[in-house]
Amino acid sequence: MKAIKDNAMPARTLSKKATINFRSKTCASPVSSSQIRSFRKKVYDYYDNQGRDLPWRKRVTPYRVLVSEIMLQQTQVDRVIEKYKEFLSAFPDVKTLAKAPLPKLLKIWSGMGYNRRALSLRKLAQVVVAEHKGRLTSDPDILVTLPGIGKYTAGAVAAFAFNKPVIFMDTNIRRVFIHEFFRDRQHIHDDELVPLVRLTLDTKNPRKWYNALMDYGAVLKKEHGNPNKRSVHYTRQSPFENSNRQVRGRIIKALVAGAPLTEARIVTETGMAAGRVRKNLDQLAREGFIVKKEDRYLIE
Repeated sequence: MKAIKDNAMPARTLSKKATINFRSKTCASPVSSSQIRSFRKKVYDYYDNQGRDLPWRKRVTPYRVLVSEIMLQQTQVDRVIEKYKEFLSAFPDVKTLAKAPLPKLLKIWSGMGYNRRALSLRKLAQVVVAEHKGRLTSDPDILVTLPGIGKYTAGAVAAFAFNKPVIFMDTNIRRVFIHEFFRDRQHIHDDELVPLVRLTLDTKNPRKWYNALMDYGAVLKKEHGNPNKRSVHYTRQSPFENSNRQVRGRIIKALVAGAPLTEARIVTETGMAAGRVRKNLDQLAREGFIVKKEDRYLIE
């Protein structure tokens, strides 16, 4: 699949004589400017010929990028694509999202998992409307203070939405640098990777560069058994089946369908054990997802 061209610009040039000294615990040998150019060419060649055609890379706006980045937290790209389109159709801008009724928001989000993200995203929209005149800032230091945005998401929004040459790390980026620069190493720390992310960054077009890294990293997982397993930050996601995440998801799905339900009816609808349903109902109520009126639960 041909990649979107992201207004392609030439990468930053380096002196042919430049050599970056990374002897200590990082790379096995110093990283030269020629190695950096070769690495960039490899990543860009893959992207230009096989990059993914993703909807959030078209008609780029800060809001569209923000929605995609929140959705992509802990959810696979294929599952996000259709939900992203449905979400934008229902909530096309930050002002619409800020006013979104909770039942409608959760109904559209249903199937994505981690429903807290939906609440955080709406809260973020409300803060942006109330405190930032409805405009999303390009400053990562301000972005990170908004609900639901961590250090990675702040960097990603700055780069993808505003084309700012910021430094950030995610699983795909980590996978690329481990595979290309630490092939014979175990227990690799991000502190060893970040300097290389900084050195190799295409500062003239960071949006395209990070998109290219993301796509190259995604294919490496399929072809090389996930190099991230050699990172000290690697953790396996807990199984979804029979987890509290599954119980919560089924409760939300039952309630967004319509009428308020008793606890007994929710147990029947979810097919989960009564004790686990009760525990998660209490938790969802504390978090503001649902309310209890008399003996029935609902989303309002």
